[in-house]
Parts: sequence; structure tokens; C-alpha cells
Amino acid sequence: MDTDLTEPDRPRPAAADEGSAFGPVGVVGAGAMGAGIAQVAATAGHAVVLVDALPGAAAGAVERIGAAVSRLVEKGRLPADEANAVLARITPAESLHDLPSCGLVIEAVPEDLDLKRRIFAELADRQPSTTVLATNTSSIDIDDIAADVADPERVLGLHFFNPPPVMKLVEVVHGERTAQAYVEHATALMTSWGKTPVRCSSTPGFIVNRVARPFYGEAQRIVESGVADAATVDWILRERGGFPMGPLELTDFIGQDVNLAVGTSVWEQTGRDERYTPTTFQQDLVSAGRLGRKSGRGVYTYAADGSVDGPEPDVELAERLVGGPVATDPLARTLAMIVNEAVDLVARGEASPDDVDTAMRLGTRYPKGPLAWGREIGFDVVARQLAELDEAYPGGRYRPSPALTDGSLT
Repeated sequence: MDTDLTEPDRPRPAAADEGSAFGPVGVVGAGAMGAGIAQVAATAGHAVVLVDALPGAAAGAVERIGAAVSRLVEKGRLPADEANAVLARITPAESLHDLPSCGLVIEAVPEDLDLKRRIFAELADRQPSTTVLATNTSSIDIDDIAADVADPERVLGLHFFNPPPVMKLVEVVHGERTAQAYVEHATALMTSWGKTPVRCSSTPGFIVNRVARPFYGEAQRIVESGVADAATVDWILRERGGFPMGPLELTDFIGQDVNLAVGTSVWEQTGRDERYTPTTFQQDLVSAGRLGRKSGRGVYTYAADGSVDGPEPDVELAERLVGGPVATDPLARTLAMIVNEAVDLVARGEASPDDVDTAMRLGTRYPKGPLAWGREIGFDVVARQLAELDEAYPGGRYRPSPALTDGSLT
């Protein structure tokens, strides 16, 4: 596969003030993510065509973008003339037929593989051979999405985080057939848009959704086993771990159904690896319609004003658990699993240590990157903790990565 960046038909990154020379940016899907991505591209100086097959959806998204940039003006974060220019650069459309020749097209439709394949096949037929075709998927394999594209070397992932205008992180994801030239181009382009790009291969869940699985799963298992209640576990991860939210309250915020769907996708794509087996605890919540804040009840029950209506954490119990045996220490157990997951991802060559740490700090607001945390704890300590957990709960979930002790991380 030719990846010579000097070839004239290879894409060239555009700086923000070169938006018109680069060509329009197409965004397919006018939901929250698509609208946010369109706003980011327009703010970077690009003409944007926002497409949605649902009549009026793209026009409605442009109205929402207008309201968003107006709020920025009111808060003094954006001059009024710049806000007007951003909005003027975005054109709504209702069909892929309406897309002009673009430098980049970003797909942001629901996580439906068949739908994405159809869109990419049509884009590949309609767009010039130099157009970068990107998907905002959070977990679907890039090569699967590009299966019906004649030139899959130009297909890659640009996984923005919600809300795109605020969140700095973008995962630049390459499939086995993605050309390095396009990866480098997309990385440079995201930097010119004011984002912090990290690169990874198309591993299930990419970086953030893969490495974060134990943060949710360990908490659910601890509560399910009766070691501690949800409020106490969340208190430990917040107050002793420094995480901005506890794992159980966070899944309520995300939506138990959404979090379960992502976890199940990773589990299925890894051949049902025991590490990612969905918990009965979360499956029961979803089956009961206890989806979290949006349904008024999840792990917690929520009052009309959104406040939690439920028990207070048992701080005395929390203090006894932290520093005790790893099997009953929610913090040590969770950190060991997060570090192990990150170490394995790096050992497989799917991302660099720096990119993993950057992704987890920016994408999930972890107080430290997992590789940095592992060095602080001691990779040998993490390996011993996992061996202890593996003995207590055999089956493969807690198997230590060989890279923890083979010297490759020093």
C-alpha cells in the first residue's frame, strides 16, 4: 500500500485559515455529535455541509448550532462577527447527493454497521479519490465499515467525544487497510482544529472505551457481591481515587443501556473475553427499565430536580476497605484492572503509552493516565494484585498481562 505523502493525489492538511482551499467538510448525521462536529469544523474555518436523511433534521441542527454560538457570544467567549461567520459556513442538506466534492467527510449516524457500510459505499462512489472518509464510531471496526469501499486506504475513524465543541480529545483510528498518509493527514488536521489527537488501531473499543471497561465492571461486581453498597463504592473512587464521578453514578449519567451496549460490543468483538463479560447487575437494571437519570431511576433514584434520593455512603466501611485485601478494596482492585488493560493494549502495539495516558485523562477525566499510575503503584505490585484476584476469581478476567513483569515498560 503506497503511503508516500509527496504524491500529488494525497491529501494535504489545511490550517484554519485555509478552510476554503482545503474544500468543504461534509458531516453525515445531524444528531448531537454530528451537529457538534459541524460546529467544530466551521469554527476552524471550513465550509461545512451537514446532511441528514430525516427531513428538516439538518436545518434544525443548524438552528441549535446558532443557539450554541450565541451563548458563547453572551458569555464573552466568541466575538459576534466570528459567531455569525461560523453559522454562515454551515449549509444543511437532506441527501448525500447534495454533498459537493469534499476534502473530508465525517459520518456521525447511529451505531448500525449496515447503515454505515451503505453510507461509506455511496460516499466512495460520489467523492473524489482524495477525499478522506471518516467515521465517528465509538466501537465498530473500521475495516468492517469500509468493507464495501473500493479504496479502503482512505477510510479511518475520527472518534470525537461529547460534546465535540468542548472535548479536546479525538481518537484517530486506523484499520488494517488505512494508509498511513491519511492517518498523518487526519492527525494534523485535528491539531489544526484545536483538538488533541491520539492514534490507535481499530481494536475493540479503541483506547478510551476499552481501557475504561474495568472502571464500571469492577464497581458493579463489588456491589453485586455485597462487599459494599453503590454509594460507598462511588465515594471511594471519588474521594480516595480522585475520579470526577464514581463508576455507578457515571453509568446512571451515561445511561445504563448505553453503557451496557458499548460493553457488550467490546465483549462480542473480543470473542467474548471474560474480561469484558457484562454483569448480571447491569443487565437486570436495563431489563427493569432502570436506565439512570433519564428514566428517573437506575443504580440510584432521582428526584424531580435531578438530585439523588437515596442512602449516604458508609464512610467508616470505606476507610476499612481501602488499603485492605485487594479483593475487597474497590480502589486498588479497579486501578489494577485499568492499569492491566492499558498495559495489554500498549503491549499489543495498538497505541503508544503517551497516547493511552492522554486519551484517558482527556476522554474520561481520569486524574492520572493508567501507565503513569502503574509506574506510581509499581507494575510488579499490580501484577501481584491481579494474581491474587485471579486466584480468588478464576476464569480469566483477572489474568495479568505478561508486560507487567517482562521489563518492557521500564
